[in-house]
Amino acid sequence: MTKIALLGAGGKMGVRLMKNLQPTRFAISPVEISPEGRARLAEATGAQCVDLDTALRDADVVVLAVPDRAIGKVAHQIVGDLRPGTAVIVLDAAAPHAGEMPARDDITYFVTHPCHPPIFNAEVTAEGKADFFGGIAARQHVICALMQGPEDHYALCEEVARAIYAPVMRAHRCTVEQMAILEPALSETVGATLALALREATDEAARRGVPYEAAKDFILGHLTIELAIAFGVFPEGRFSDGALHAIAQARPVIFRDDWLERVFAPEAVLQSVRDICNPA
Repeated sequence: MTKIALLGAGGKMGVRLMKNLQPTRFAISPVEISPEGRARLAEATGAQCVDLDTALRDADVVVLAVPDRAIGKVAHQIVGDLRPGTAVIVLDAAAPHAGEMPARDDITYFVTHPCHPPIFNAEVTAEGKADFFGGIAARQHVICALMQGPEDHYALCEEVARAIYAPVMRAHRCTVEQMAILEPALSETVGATLALALREATDEAARRGVPYEAAKDFILGHLTIELAIAFGVFPEGRFSDGALHAIAQARPVIFRDDWLERVFAPEAVLQSVRDICNPA
C-alpha cells in the first residue's frame, strides 16, 4: 500500500485534502504542529495526527499542504529524513519556480494545482453549484508538473493529485515554468486584478445612481455571454458593432500597450514568485 505523509493536515487546505484521501487506496499519516489544527482535523475527519518522524519514516509520498512562503523552509527541514525515491508533492509552483526547493537528486519533486470549477460547467446539484473552490462536489481540471524524478512517478503523483482535488476531469501536464505563467501571472496578476476591477466598475455604476443589484445582475449576465464569445464556448456568438467600437475605444484607456510583456516576461514571472515566497 502506498503511504502518504500529509504535512499541514490541520490547516484549511490540509483538512480538505484529508477528507478526499480517506476513501482512497492510500494509507495516510497526517502531521500537524498546532494543537488547534490537530483538533480541527480530528473534528472534521476523525483522523489522529502522528509525529513527523513517524510519518516520514515509511512515506512513499509526502504532500506539503503548507503556505507558499513556508514550502521551502519545510522542505529543507525534512529533506534529509526522506528515503531515496520518495516523491514530494507541492501544491503551488511559486516555491519550486523560485528555487526554494532543496537540492537532492534521488527524490522526486512533483507540483500540482487545481484549476477550480470552470465558469461553463454541467453542475446540476445544489452542492456542485455551491462548490466554487472545488474538491468537494464540483468537477474541476488540474495541472501537474514532474519537476524532477523518474517518469513512472508521474502516474503515481497524478493519481494523488486526482484524489486530493476530486472530482477531477482533465489533468494537464505542464512544466513548472508554465505553471508559474498560469499562476500567479495569468490567474492572479491578470485574472484576479481584472475581477476586482469589474467589482470597482460595478460600484462606480452604483455610485452614479444605478441600483446596485441591477448593476451586479447586468455585469454578471453580460460576462457570461462575453466570456463565452471570447473563449469560443459560444461559436456562433459575435460581439456587436457597438461592443467592438467600445472595446477599441477602451483598450488604450484601460491598458498599456506593453502590458502583456510586462506581466508575462520570464523575469517578471520569476520576480513575482520570489515575492510570494519572500514577501517584503
